[in-house]
Amino acid sequence: MKTVDFPHLFLTEKPKTREYTNPTGGGKEFELPARPDRRKHADFVKAALDKVWAEALEEGEERKAVSLPVRNGTYLEFESAPGFELKFASLERRTSGIRLLNVKEETKPNGKAVQKATIFVPAGKEHILIDKIARYRDEDTPKGKPKEKTLVESIDNLQLAVLQSFWNDPVDLLPKNSVPAWCEVWLRTSSVEDEIRVKSEFEAICTQLEITVRHSHISFPERIVMLLEATHDQLSELLASCSTIAEFRRAKETADFWTGIPNADQAEWAEKLAGRISVADGTTVTACVLDTGANNGHPLLSPILQDDDCDSVDSDWGAADDDGHGTNMCGTVAYGENLGHWLQSDGSIELPFKLESVKLIPKSGYKESRDLNGYRTSQAVSRAEIMNSTATRAICMAVTALDARDRGRPSSWSGMVDSLSSGAEDGTRRLIVLSAGNVTDPSDWKNYPDSNLTCEIHDPGQAWNALTVGAVTFKDRISNEEMAATYRPIASAGELSPYSTTSAIWHSRWPNKPDVVLEGGNIGIDDTRFTTELDDLSVLSLNHKPQEAIFSANYATSAATALATEQAARLFAQYPNAWPETIRGLMVHSAEWTQQLKQQFEVVGLSEKQNTERLLRICGFGVPSYDRALQSARNSLTMVIEREIKPYKERGKNDYKANEMHFYELPWPADALKDLPGETLITIDVTLSYFIEPGPGEIGWRDKYRYRSHGLDFNLKKPSEDLDEFILRLNKAAREDDGDYGGSSVPWAIGEKMGRTRGSLHRDWVEMTAAEAAEANVVGVFPRTGWWKERAYIGKGDAKARYSLIVSVRAPKVDVDIYTPVAVKVAPEISVST
Repeated sequence: MKTVDFPHLFLTEKPKTREYTNPTGGGKEFELPARPDRRKHADFVKAALDKVWAEALEEGEERKAVSLPVRNGTYLEFESAPGFELKFASLERRTSGIRLLNVKEETKPNGKAVQKATIFVPAGKEHILIDKIARYRDEDTPKGKPKEKTLVESIDNLQLAVLQSFWNDPVDLLPKNSVPAWCEVWLRTSSVEDEIRVKSEFEAICTQLEITVRHSHISFPERIVMLLEATHDQLSELLASCSTIAEFRRAKETADFWTGIPNADQAEWAEKLAGRISVADGTTVTACVLDTGANNGHPLLSPILQDDDCDSVDSDWGAADDDGHGTNMCGTVAYGENLGHWLQSDGSIELPFKLESVKLIPKSGYKESRDLNGYRTSQAVSRAEIMNSTATRAICMAVTALDARDRGRPSSWSGMVDSLSSGAEDGTRRLIVLSAGNVTDPSDWKNYPDSNLTCEIHDPGQAWNALTVGAVTFKDRISNEEMAATYRPIASAGELSPYSTTSAIWHSRWPNKPDVVLEGGNIGIDDTRFTTELDDLSVLSLNHKPQEAIFSANYATSAATALATEQAARLFAQYPNAWPETIRGLMVHSAEWTQQLKQQFEVVGLSEKQNTERLLRICGFGVPSYDRALQSARNSLTMVIEREIKPYKERGKNDYKANEMHFYELPWPADALKDLPGETLITIDVTLSYFIEPGPGEIGWRDKYRYRSHGLDFNLKKPSEDLDEFILRLNKAAREDDGDYGGSSVPWAIGEKMGRTRGSLHRDWVEMTAAEAAEANVVGVFPRTGWWKERAYIGKGDAKARYSLIVSVRAPKVDVDIYTPVAVKVAPEISVST
């Protein structure tokens, strides 16, 4: 393992806390369309409700007459006026069983968007909605406004919900009546105990309707997800029969792309290297590859991947790799980009971690939807943890869905990844490294890089808690003379890999993905614009059939994901007590955009912040530096804080408010900074990494229906303000969940307006003079809202949340030591190399 002269400083001092109190006032008024005639609009909505009740009653009587199951209530779909939002939260009344099921947006031909919300109203509770309309028509508030005004005036239309009301994928993916298709059904529940009843009743209805349903399921707060095979009409029959359906989605087909182009027989080289490879004695760090299995009889895998460390989610598949991609991934995770170099070296090589392999799918492009992808993933992780229960593990998964239709929206698969990462079910946090998915159509490669901006991250790469990896390339030289005579690389060194997908066209509510980019190879193109993969433009790895070829090429975001996992495992080996949140944070904290990436995607006419936001959506925070993630330097000090915070506290029964903020008056190299010339610019870089518990489903993304369990944010004290002023500024900034720091904050490079607070990993940096930086030594961490707070009836309002705060102070490459003075204060036992 590399010798670390300047280890990062893990601070143990407890934070100072202050009660968090949002100021009163603020908040944007809900915009409503003009309703000049109050009574006329009330009568319109009432008539629409009466029509729906009559249609539902008639449908139920017809089904009873032919002995078909009948749901105990009505599904309704409400629609807003074009260009306005629907006050959908006011439609729900949990105590009466009226439940909000899903919320969708739809763009009309005129380009204006409407919101649609589907609710369930139990039989006998119809009067509750009727009463709301009556109050709007006949009663006023003390301020003279109609009661229920915001809800009723936001309604532009309503109807009996149909299958399309529940379908949360493109309509063309709806099953046909001629051929059944595998679909996810999302069922609403009221509690963990309620899941058993809901699942049992649903399975009984499926049996009665002769619909094939898988008995495995995924649980989320207020939702369980099951898999069934049905036609269009059968899904409609389910809606007429079952009272607990919230939404349908088309089941995903997994796909991963690989090639097995063999190199010349280099068995003798492999044999020599195998004799020099070993795993560090006593290491408890593992890199676990969830893929197509592994052939650990390969001479370069057998020293580092034992039979006992290979398993499968399906015993019928076995643990061996019949496909090649899993072995290929294991080779890259183990050897990184060093394989060619190590083959030609003479010294011994000790890996600080060992490998694990769990067979998640039997082959690349596996299409048989025998189970939910999220369920299989959870089973694979469970298998690994049974194999090595005490291991510190970096989990690598480069298996993705074939398409990107989620467009950043959480899915059952990405939700399960978030659940596994956060330990929502078992309290165990996990670092999961995911592939962003690939651009695979040669016609898209021809349109590089424009095509990368429209080819989106593949499921489950949108997972908030995962480290999602895209691809950059530094491979722009074709050494094979025959190939070089015909092809040239599409991308220049340091630019985005032609394979890499992005979140450039995602809605602003979803996280910036990928988080980082690593080497994913390049594409060759000829004068006719024919494109192809080339070994020279790929990463060298291992072939799954060593009797035919020892080596093969690895490329695309699979290779990049494997390289990121290697880095993560090595960081775990260096900092064995670090949290998964910290390792993820260190990798992102160390990342930088190459100049080529900046130039490639800079748009003339956009501001610097707007171009920065584009980069975040295209290539995350850039290329992680293992050296910067591993250690500090004399002129670059990194401090790490791992803490728990209780974001919310009870204000009244089932009513929670923000609880506390944490403040850190950091040990600071103030004297060293003050000694620098006044014009010297110092960079203060802050990363906040935490895991949310997911609340997926198309209920919405605002108000109490947020996907995240909680949010956290940070800010830095300005040199010119004292602590009390800083606290006041944070309270003012956090008035709303999307509060604006505006000009009152330090001049962050990204800032809240440009999406710094998306997802559950936030990073920003600021440049200031050395004199100013000497006074900017206080960082605050404070809560943002989430469903723990807003959906208090779930019982998580008192939950604690972990976070990792990483703060760096970087001086230019001048003869200055800002590390040692702080290291001596906080870690006198550390021997600093001279």
